Amino acid sequence: MDDLLNIFQVLLSILIVVVILLQVKGIGSGFFGQAYSTFRTRRGLEQLLFRGTIFLVLLMVAVALVRARVPDLFQ
Repeated sequence: MDDLLNIFQVLLSILIVVVILLQVKGIGSGFFGQAYSTFRTRRGLEQLLFRGTIFLVLLMVAVALVRARVPDLFQ
């Protein structure tokens, strides 16, 4: 079970990186571009990516806390 949680955490971290890179705006290829300095609302796919990132990070933290608090459960 511990190996399954390790794999799940690795997949979550890769997914978080991909979702964050999809959100980057700016000049060039889209990677490491400049963000807009003005305030504006998120709509459509941008809002979905933003909320998805928050969900994935909270899921990653929850899995990490479960593994840290209950290590004997998975042995």
